[in-house]
Amino acid sequence: MVMLPIEPRPFFANKDRAFWNLQLAGWGGAFLLRAITAFANDQPWDFLVILLIQVVTGFSLSLILSVVYRQLITQRPLVTWGVTGLALVVAAGAHAFIDGWVLDLARPQSEGTGFVRLFLGIYFYDLTVLGAWSALYYAINFFLQVEEQADRLERLEAQATSAQLAMLRYQLNPHFLFNTLNSISTLVLLKQTAPANAMLSKLSSFLRHTLISEPGGTVTVAQEVETLQLYLGIELMRFEERLRTEFRIDPPADKAQIPSMLLQPLVENAIKYGVTPQEEGATISLVAQVVGPRLRVTVSDTGPGIRKGGSGGGSQELTEVLDLHGRRYTSTGVGLANIRDRLAQAYGEDHRFEIRSPESGGFSVMIELPFETAPQPAAEPSPAAPHEQPAPASTLTQPAAVSPVLGLGRPQSAG
Repeated sequence: MVMLPIEPRPFFANKDRAFWNLQLAGWGGAFLLRAITAFANDQPWDFLVILLIQVVTGFSLSLILSVVYRQLITQRPLVTWGVTGLALVVAAGAHAFIDGWVLDLARPQSEGTGFVRLFLGIYFYDLTVLGAWSALYYAINFFLQVEEQADRLERLEAQATSAQLAMLRYQLNPHFLFNTLNSISTLVLLKQTAPANAMLSKLSSFLRHTLISEPGGTVTVAQEVETLQLYLGIELMRFEERLRTEFRIDPPADKAQIPSMLLQPLVENAIKYGVTPQEEGATISLVAQVVGPRLRVTVSDTGPGIRKGGSGGGSQELTEVLDLHGRRYTSTGVGLANIRDRLAQAYGEDHRFEIRSPESGGFSVMIELPFETAPQPAAEPSPAAPHEQPAPASTLTQPAAVSPVLGLGRPQSAG
């Protein structure tokens, strides 16, 4: 037996349908309750006709009130509640008049109860019923207005967040291009046209690769590492053996989702402040691992680090780090601040962003995010060819093992 998927729909998704469902259910329940009460008091069966007329009258008057209330709900409070009270008094009077007239026609002539006393006795009951209906009508509509405003505010916040993420993401492109084009300009001034042309080609490949990802979207760690390989291919032409890299990506972490172009500014920062100042260069390491329900990514370098007045190592505030960077080098101050803002926009408080620069040297940035993977689409098996025979085991090509440690440039010699 095939089970059809059931998708729950909000009750008030269609307001008109919800209104009629509540009307029928409410007044139908009122008729049923009054009928049970009448039978419990030994009323005759023809009394059901009187009850039906009363319920139909209340149903009709509530429809008229709904039209009036729909116009009043958007007015000033004084107008809304004043006119609502007046309309409720008039509707209850009409309801009591019709109910009293029907009961007066149906009761025996021997009963001496006057119509006025009968009207007053029924009036307060009908006023209570229509008053409860009016209160419920306003409560539901005010609740729906609050829900609509909350949904609208949530959509606006999502749009603002998306726009902020896109702005921060676009901010990286001119920052990176500024540094890379300066390097190409230097090569041209030194009349090294071949390296300059090669760097332009690699820059073109890198930009083409980055344009694939959406500004506010996410990519896997493996895709981000692929982008870094293209970027480092450009930087290797500048620094050659001075730039050494080591990537250690644990197998579960390579499928984790992170904001696109999140790690490139960190590596660029490590090159600028770790590799450039030292004649011997530095080693840049990237480690990605899953720690419980979190993804932890650490980018570190063996450069001079940042030391302030002989203070000990440990975690430092980002504003302090940017201030020290600005004193020592000419910097646009985009990289680390950009990442901090992007993480705050995307994850709120559910992330960690720590900077460490020990006294012994070096600099590291640790990012910790919720571990999330992209949903994998269900793979459909392709039908085999009619006369295709499986290849012998000896002729099957075995995939090469992929090492979790990747390197670019000349490895650092031990000892």
